Amino acid sequence: MVDLARETLLPVLEARLDRMVRKLVENRGVRHAVVAVGRSDGSPLWVGTAGPADEAGTPMTADTPYFLASVTKLYIATATLRLLEQGRVSLDAPMAEYLPAELVAGLHVRKGVDRTDEITVRHLLGHATGLPEYLVIRPPGGKSLFDFVAAGGDGKWSVKEIADLVREHGRPEFPPRPFDGHRHTIRYSDTNFQLLIAIIQAVTAASLQEAFDDLIFKRLGLEHTFLPGSPAAAAALPAPAAVWLGDRRLDVLTGAMQSFNDLFGTARDALRFMAALVSGAAFEDPATARLLTAHWNPLALSLSLRPVGPGWPMEYGLGTARFRMPRLLTPFRPMPEVVGHTGVTGSWLFHCPDLDVITAGTVDQATAAAVPYRFVPRLLRVLRET
Repeated sequence: MVDLARETLLPVLEARLDRMVRKLVENRGVRHAVVAVGRSDGSPLWVGTAGPADEAGTPMTADTPYFLASVTKLYIATATLRLLEQGRVSLDAPMAEYLPAELVAGLHVRKGVDRTDEITVRHLLGHATGLPEYLVIRPPGGKSLFDFVAAGGDGKWSVKEIADLVREHGRPEFPPRPFDGHRHTIRYSDTNFQLLIAIIQAVTAASLQEAFDDLIFKRLGLEHTFLPGSPAAAAALPAPAAVWLGDRRLDVLTGAMQSFNDLFGTARDALRFMAALVSGAAFEDPATARLLTAHWNPLALSLSLRPVGPGWPMEYGLGTARFRMPRLLTPFRPMPEVVGHTGVTGSWLFHCPDLDVITAGTVDQATAAAVPYRFVPRLLRVLRET
C-alpha cells in the first residue's frame, strides 16, 4: 500500500495532475473536466478542474455539481441494501413480490418460456436477469429512446412505459443467471435498475429523492447530491455543469433526461460517499457493504456503437463494477484494479485498494464515455510511481 500523505502529495504531484486534467479537455468534444483524488476515509487530497462549466464561460470549480450518470447505480444499490438491513427487502425475493403484476407480468419471455417470476432483487442488482437494454430497443418504424434523446426529443417516460417497451419489443438475451458461486457472463441493462428504483419507491412509499435523503444523504452528510427536478436541484449553487452529446447540450434538469433518474453531485460528495462504502459506514452493519463485492460476474463484450453501458473487461457485483486489465494486455505496466462505477457521460467513481485512494470525476460528454478507462489507469500510474 502506498502512503499518499497530504504533505507529500501536493508538492510532488499537483503540477503533474493539473496538466493531466487540462489535457482531458483536448479530447474531441470535451469542454470541461473535474478530477478528484482522496484518501479512503473520504478526505480530499486534490481536486483539479479545467474548462468552462457552460456556454457562458462560467468557470468549472471543485464545487460545481456534475451529472453522475450511471455512477448513480452505486447509490441505488446502497439504498436497496439499506432496505435489506431494515427488513423491508430481501435480495432473493422475486421482484414481483414488490411490484404490481401489471408492471412486471411477461417481462422475460424467451423461447416461449416465461421466466419473469424467477427474477429476484439480486438478479436486478447484478445485471443477471437477461432483460434487454430498454434504451436501445427500436419498435418497428420507430426510434429507440437513445436515438430520441440524441435527436433532441423532449418528453418523459415512466417505468410502466419502459416495461411495456421491453414486453412488446424486447428480447431477453439469456435466462436469469443463478447465483451458485460460479462465474456467469451477464450483460449490462438499465432496465434492471429502473425496476429497482420502482421497488425502492414502492417499499418506501416515497419519491426517489426522498428515499435517497432518508436512506443515504442525511446519514452521510451529502448536501450537494440530488436528482434533477428536485428542490435541491433548483436551489443548487453553483448551477450544475452543462452536459453534452457531441455539439448539442443535453437538458438534463428537465424533460426526457429526468426519466433516467440519475443524480447530480460534487466531487467532494462523491469521495465522501465512496469512502462510506469502503468503510461500511453507509450501513448499520459495516459487513453489509461486502455484499456489493462478494461475487463478480464478467460483463459480455458489447459491440454496440451506442454508449449505453460498460462491457468486457469489466466485471459486475451488485450495483458495483470492477475494472482490471488482463495482465496479458499490460505486461510491463500492470494496472491496479479499481472498484466502483462509470457513467455514459465520461463520469467515474472508483476506489483503488492497492493504493487505498478514491478518485471521482467527469468530462460531461456522452461521446467520451470511454475516457475513464483511459484516464484512470494513467492517474493511478502517476500516483504509484510518484
